[in-house]
Amino acid sequence: MAEPARPDGQQPAIADYAFLSDCHSGALVDRSGSVDWWCLPRFDSPSVFGRLLDPAAGHWTLQPVGDFSCERSYVADTLVLRTVFHTVTGSVSVTDALLLEPGARGHDIGLRSPHVLHRRLEGQWGTVRIRTDLSPRMEYGRTEPHFRTFSGGAQAAGGPVTLTLSTEVPLRLDDGAILGEFDVAAGQVVDLRLSYAPTFGQPPDLAGEPSPEDTVDGWASWTAQHTGYDGDYPEQVRRSSLVLQGLTYGPSGAVLAAATTSLPETIGGSDNFDYRYAWLRDLSLTIRSLWLAACPDEPGRLFGWLAGSAGHVRDELVQIMYGVEGERDLTEHVLEHLGGYRGSTPVRVGNAAWEQDQLDVYGEVLDAAHLMRDQLSQFEPPTQQLLVALANRAARTWEQPDAGMWEARDQQRHYTSSKVMCWVALDRAVDLASCLGADADPDRWATARDAVRDAVLDQAWSEQAGAYTGAFGSDDLDASVLVLPLVGFLPADDDRMRATIEAVERELGEGGLVRRWPSDRSGFLICTFWLVECLVLAGRPVSARAWFRNATEHANDLGLLSEEADVRTGEMLGNYPQAFSHVGLINAAWRLGQPTTDTP
Repeated sequence: MAEPARPDGQQPAIADYAFLSDCHSGALVDRSGSVDWWCLPRFDSPSVFGRLLDPAAGHWTLQPVGDFSCERSYVADTLVLRTVFHTVTGSVSVTDALLLEPGARGHDIGLRSPHVLHRRLEGQWGTVRIRTDLSPRMEYGRTEPHFRTFSGGAQAAGGPVTLTLSTEVPLRLDDGAILGEFDVAAGQVVDLRLSYAPTFGQPPDLAGEPSPEDTVDGWASWTAQHTGYDGDYPEQVRRSSLVLQGLTYGPSGAVLAAATTSLPETIGGSDNFDYRYAWLRDLSLTIRSLWLAACPDEPGRLFGWLAGSAGHVRDELVQIMYGVEGERDLTEHVLEHLGGYRGSTPVRVGNAAWEQDQLDVYGEVLDAAHLMRDQLSQFEPPTQQLLVALANRAARTWEQPDAGMWEARDQQRHYTSSKVMCWVALDRAVDLASCLGADADPDRWATARDAVRDAVLDQAWSEQAGAYTGAFGSDDLDASVLVLPLVGFLPADDDRMRATIEAVERELGEGGLVRRWPSDRSGFLICTFWLVECLVLAGRPVSARAWFRNATEHANDLGLLSEEADVRTGEMLGNYPQAFSHVGLINAAWRLGQPTTDTP
């Protein structure tokens, strides 16, 4: 397929992007060789390449001059990308990597980062004319840097960021860009190395010079330590576990929801949010998926990040999300100067959900602790205090309305899934009581747990819908009720639960995906994977496998998934790559290979 230089304003599909990571930051590269997203020095820092969200917000294009076709893949089980460009005069490969710290292996990758984006061209046959256009725009496109060239490269400095391009390619400055054209012949190797340093600080002090070879070895060593998964769909599970590691902030162990902000749920719509943070809502499912994918050390690091981030919990609101180093204030604001992905505005940074009250958080944290109880052997006093405080809060507040797991911004409701997760918090706290110290109150927790259960069974069932619905007293279906069997609240073959699963499949299933509610225009991938698990537990493995194939067919050629997809066109939508979608894939794949009688 011909891939000419991108016309002004034309935005590639989300699925066209590959994901690079050094476990400090992430970059997105499209099929035509343009890096359209890179934030420095952290995932949630301002971008230096932001063309993903506005044509003028910065990019780095490296591609053949004239028409070309391409094919791409990751190098083995890594997040190093190899793209081969074919032209009428020859073929050339480009290997793109965010370099890892020299010598980092296994669980140590990402603890520190050299902050280097390395692009290596290798001639395959013939000769290919290549052009490079490096046009960084710091601070989400607000700042055009100062440029200069020197022997062996060029530099762009603007605001807090300085980027240095090292290469033997001849370069020139023109119209706010570092440009170059050069030939790559068969057998020739050309390197372009873009390094970050703070303008007013010191670059990282590393032991040795980072290289693409060392980066491939580092990722391969991480993969080699995670070979214990013996369930169904091992290739998809392995790729998803790599994506989760790529979305992990190495110094803390926090797993981000996604690498991007403001990719829209609907093209042209306003539901565009910043997902470059870590949600407690995702905690237990993420820990479970990492454990199932044979990543035994990562769950402990993630739980350690949680315990450190939450701090001493008293009566203040327990946040539903934090920054990757435990930051609490994630105040949201709009970048008015950016036009948004395909005109989808507003573009937001920060996320106002950090101030929301979501009751499901208590269950997520206590369920995560319950999953980790054997690995952790004993809970330290600060963790005991956290878990006791959350159990007490669940017992005290479960009858209150909240924003729900979908983070409604209009009004609070009595969401069924929130009540069920309060039940989970109390149920797990009762089971963990002997590990929680002198302040544990299992009798009170058990009484509250039983009250929550009675309320859900009585008030969440709708005779009109013939199903458990999204909120107490409502007749509206909501796919969030699929969590009931997955957390052990009800067996999937319970008559009412079975009817609920069938209603969700019938009424919310469309285009091979499950929508969150009837008016939702997109299918939510995590909900589809929840349906897969429910169908297995209900004794319908054939249908479960069909839904699993439907969902995984929405992955791009590199195995990456976004948050959701258009049920009519199949186009991926939402922030990307999305951790929750890959978590759902791992959990569903494992479930498909298990007996259908119980939850793990």
